[in-house]
Amino acid sequence: MASSRKSNLTDTVAARLAPLLPKHSHILIGLSGGMDSVVLLHLLNSLAPRFEWRLSALHVHHGISPNANAWADFCTNLCTQHGIPLQIDRVDIAPLRDEHGIEAAARKLRHAAFARQDCDFVALAHHADDQAETLLLQLLRGAGVRGVAAMPVLSSVEGPVLSSVEGPVLSSVEGPVLSSVEGPVLSRVEGPVLSRVEGPLQKQATKPAPATLRPLLDISRAKLLEYADQHGLQWVEDESNADDRYPRNFLRHRLLPLLERRFPAYRDTLTRSARHFAEASALLDEMARQDAADLAADAPLALSLLRNLSHSRAKNLLRYWLHARGAPMPQNVQLDEMLHQLLNAREDAGVCVSFSEWEVRRYQDRIHVLHTLGDFDRELVLPWHGEAGLEWPALNTRLNFTHTQGSGISLEKLQHAPVTLRLRKGGETLRPQANAAKRSLKNLFQERLVPPWQRERLPLLYCGDELVSVVGVAVAAGFQASNFESGLVVE
Repeated sequence: MASSRKSNLTDTVAARLAPLLPKHSHILIGLSGGMDSVVLLHLLNSLAPRFEWRLSALHVHHGISPNANAWADFCTNLCTQHGIPLQIDRVDIAPLRDEHGIEAAARKLRHAAFARQDCDFVALAHHADDQAETLLLQLLRGAGVRGVAAMPVLSSVEGPVLSSVEGPVLSSVEGPVLSSVEGPVLSRVEGPVLSRVEGPLQKQATKPAPATLRPLLDISRAKLLEYADQHGLQWVEDESNADDRYPRNFLRHRLLPLLERRFPAYRDTLTRSARHFAEASALLDEMARQDAADLAADAPLALSLLRNLSHSRAKNLLRYWLHARGAPMPQNVQLDEMLHQLLNAREDAGVCVSFSEWEVRRYQDRIHVLHTLGDFDRELVLPWHGEAGLEWPALNTRLNFTHTQGSGISLEKLQHAPVTLRLRKGGETLRPQANAAKRSLKNLFQERLVPPWQRERLPLLYCGDELVSVVGVAVAAGFQASNFESGLVVE
């Protein structure tokens, strides 16, 4: 009987994952060291030989608890015992803690740490109790339909994904660099989900996001604990899990035990409700895609699309578009104010609505969303010595230098003097075609519809004292690569 009970959970997880994961898939396990993730690691490790999966693990070291180092050591020993490669990412929570709170800041940093990695699937140990707790928390926060939708077993995100956390968050990496990822909790998003700078110069992703896998979603915490006891598993306890000042812990320790006495099947019923919300959210997204009229997910949103819709459908489209661009969801009152200003401000008004660390702006009847741009060094000069990429802090982005044939900037002509990247000073001119007149940058920006907030921040590429290119906008005619000539494209 004991043997049958031991195999039951393993068989359940195997049946769930077999049709979802191809052979030889690389699965990275998000390993905190707690009971849930230890059970997940044990289950997947027992199944990996059968399905020829390749496993690795990632432990995110937040440094919040005085026991954080001991937890990292525990995860190291556990993975060594099972022969599973482990990466430990140490992150600094301080920059985000005051604004987001400890829980949200830690979650953002975990997502960012996972998103920097590379694998086929990321396995997370969310279970049925997590699903119910998340639904209740979202309802108590007044979340919309998307916010209370169920977490799926498999979350697929089509298109590139970039982290929404600005700047470096990794202070050190211990052990071999392995594949990994976790993404935000979402079901299926069609089109790129981006955190990027709008306009001609955009931060590009280099890889699609791996899918997020939650094999334990229909399994209660109690059943996972029973499995752990049967297999003699050991784990670490996060002392903060007993602190009911945190909302999730309050629900877990105070409210849900009472709820279970009166409604023993609450996990199943709340999960069912969450699935209904997920269906409703999918329908709203489908309507938004129809209203978007085939708009590319990384393009600015045409104001005319909003004007032609009812207020509710316009809000739905704006909400969907912001989500697809990787922006956090504004509160309902912020969304109403945003829509009002976008639709009703006078035509020449410089509309800018701020929320969280983001801004929605309007220019030439197109709507842009971007991270709030901070101060920058107007005297910045960066030399280029052939690197494949350079950080450009004025726009919080990265410049990519790609070698081409017969297009872009002539590499031969760049050999005549040092190449540098600078900011606009005023009075610069550029001839975009051989038979065209020189254009002032002001006129060029207006012709190419470069948004005003980018114009002082765009990098200008010089060869010696000659302006070669306004990156992402135009290349001077005299420096354009001819047919079959080696060229350089800067994006």
